[in-house]
Amino acid sequence: MSDVRDLSTPCAVLDLDVMQANIDRVADHATRLDVHLRPHLKTPKSLPVAERLLARQARGATVSTLLEAEYFADGGVRDLLYANPLVPAKVERFCALNDGAGEVIGITDSAAAAQALAERAASLGRVLPMLVEIDVDGYRAGVRPGSEEFEAMVGTLQASPALELRGIMSYAGVSYHTPPDDRAALAERHRKALVDCASALEARGLACPIRSFGSTPAFMRAASMKGITEVRGGIYVFQDLFQAGIEACNQSDIALTVATTVIGVQPSHNRVIVDAGGLALSKDRSTQGHPFDCRFGWVCDDTGAVLPDVWVEVVHQEMGVITHRLDAPLDFERLKIGTVLRVQPNHADMTAAAYEGYHLVRGGQVEGFWPRINGW
Repeated sequence: MSDVRDLSTPCAVLDLDVMQANIDRVADHATRLDVHLRPHLKTPKSLPVAERLLARQARGATVSTLLEAEYFADGGVRDLLYANPLVPAKVERFCALNDGAGEVIGITDSAAAAQALAERAASLGRVLPMLVEIDVDGYRAGVRPGSEEFEAMVGTLQASPALELRGIMSYAGVSYHTPPDDRAALAERHRKALVDCASALEARGLACPIRSFGSTPAFMRAASMKGITEVRGGIYVFQDLFQAGIEACNQSDIALTVATTVIGVQPSHNRVIVDAGGLALSKDRSTQGHPFDCRFGWVCDDTGAVLPDVWVEVVHQEMGVITHRLDAPLDFERLKIGTVLRVQPNHADMTAAAYEGYHLVRGGQVEGFWPRINGW
């Protein structure tokens, strides 16, 4: 084992105990609600992380790119949901995945896309397993049940032997802008919409065995998942400052940090310079506009203990500028040249994408390294 202070910075540091506690917390909640997890692997993009998720209650997994699907399938993860709408240009690559040992399900949310997929699959002599994404709260994607678009899409699904409907899904992304006490009602609205839509499809002769709900913050406030077969969530594995800011986790639940080294000290300006800039931390400012605004990241010591009111105020490409949020004097005795610090990120997904993997720590000691997949 080595010490975090021996790492070449900037680098991604993953606290194994904090991560496992996050995994256990969500798995226990899913068990209480009698629903399976299909964890979203777009945050960690790492097979060892997936293995720990699958060891705790999860059944299948969710991915956001076909490269992820290929990587995890090669690693033995079966029953994958590719949760970006499938397009005809990706059908052959999608089918190649289904020719392997596992299975990948696609999604669609428009009549035009369903028709184009049906034509492409038919030309290849293939059948595509699909979910329909329904829109419950207007957040991002999906089709409104009962709308003309929905009816046209269902017609295509019924008419085309090249498309096999496996079920429906929704994403409660509006939970990120919903007060914590209102998230239970949001989760219930999605639960009811999924169950009602599935019943309507089944009444028309379309099987709908999968009813998939997504959004960690909403799920963790849910009182019931009756009628739902699976829950998709991903950020809970690492957590980040945005999740802490919306009270979806505590700051102590943040498992991913960026190790960085002090490379400049400027007492006259009450600031220090570190070697983690915009490329190492990302320029995601998701906490901006919230009471818990953390600029470009919250600063911790090398053990991960938070330094009160110390943040990365500004980032340049390869440098970050650390100041005191309240303009109080910095403790320059703790911030000498060569000091290794750790920064909690605004958005773990974006920050993790800068790295080829994670240095694993327990109590400040480095225990190994896990690779991750990047790209598309």
